[in-house]
Amino acid sequence: MRFRLGPATVLAGLALFFALGGSSLAVSRAISRAACSAGTVRGVAAVTGEPNKGIANVPDTFSSSRALFSRTFNCSGGAVQVRRISTGVYQVRFAGNSSQAAVASAGAGQTTVTPMPGGVFQIGLTYPGQQSALDTPFVVIAA
Repeated sequence: MRFRLGPATVLAGLALFFALGGSSLAVSRAISRAACSAGTVRGVAAVTGEPNKGIANVPDTFSSSRALFSRTFNCSGGAVQVRRISTGVYQVRFAGNSSQAAVASAGAGQTTVTPMPGGVFQIGLTYPGQQSALDTPFVVIAA
């Protein structure tokens, strides 16, 4: 028995394709709006620095270069940017994001987080148990 597609089958397939495509577009828009709601993770920045240069070579002006991050997320869809202020002091900006709280973690050091205006968080990195500044990769999660 040979299978043949009739005009009705083709038309039904196209209708199904467009119906599912429209639904997925509506769902993705709803999810992106829900992603910035209160109580959710609104931003993530895993700052590693350029692989060949290290984290101490993060520029002193905000940059969103992919080479500086191992992972980024901003629920607003805006850029995730980082800059180095001085040894062990960095600022991470989640453009268009109204987050007021964040936590940070560094595998080799202690972290402090200071919220600043404009979706910016200042990250301080020190050696564990000391006040000495430390340049080491870190992760910031904004809520």
